[in-house]
Amino acid sequence: MRRHLPAAGHSPEEIYSLLTTSVVPRPIAWVSTRAADGVPNLAPYSFFTIASQEPPIVSITSVGEKDTLRNIQETGEFCVNIVPEELIDEVNASSAPFGRHVDEFAAVGATPEPAEIIEAPRVAESPVSIECTLHALVPVGNGVLVLGEVVAFDIDESVLGEDGFPLVDRLRPASRLGRNEWGLAPRTTERERPTAP
Repeated sequence: MRRHLPAAGHSPEEIYSLLTTSVVPRPIAWVSTRAADGVPNLAPYSFFTIASQEPPIVSITSVGEKDTLRNIQETGEFCVNIVPEELIDEVNASSAPFGRHVDEFAAVGATPEPAEIIEAPRVAESPVSIECTLHALVPVGNGVLVLGEVVAFDIDESVLGEDGFPLVDRLRPASRLGRNEWGLAPRTTERERPTAP
């Protein structure tokens, strides 16, 4: 038996809960930015994915007006830091509604490190940081889809395989699930991609 739930018959909060408990796991972009006045900012986004291969574009969605979005609008750049399991507490703490002039790096105990190309700092504890420049801002409902062009990667060599790319069992990425649940690195299986018949 299946339950049919028309979106029109439910509140936005109920629909949000249905989405975030169904669309799982969601990778986390721990986004670091710098305000125009130099104050660093750090916040997690679970509405995060790859949006384009060429040019390389990643996307996050900011629901509501947040400091991260304001900083990206002001400076045109941001850094996506991948979250390993051991940083869940710090990432969760950085989701608190800090004031605009609070340095979240200091507040949650993360270490800012200069990026190579952009001015926004990266998180030293993150195994993979992706430096981005703003490609486009797209208003969507009560949010803004932020598209960032990837300009550089900074990767801890300890997570790399022999092919030079990160291995999931070394990266151990945390993810967001529904409610207050967090996902740990998943079990994996492999399949060869099919060729044309």
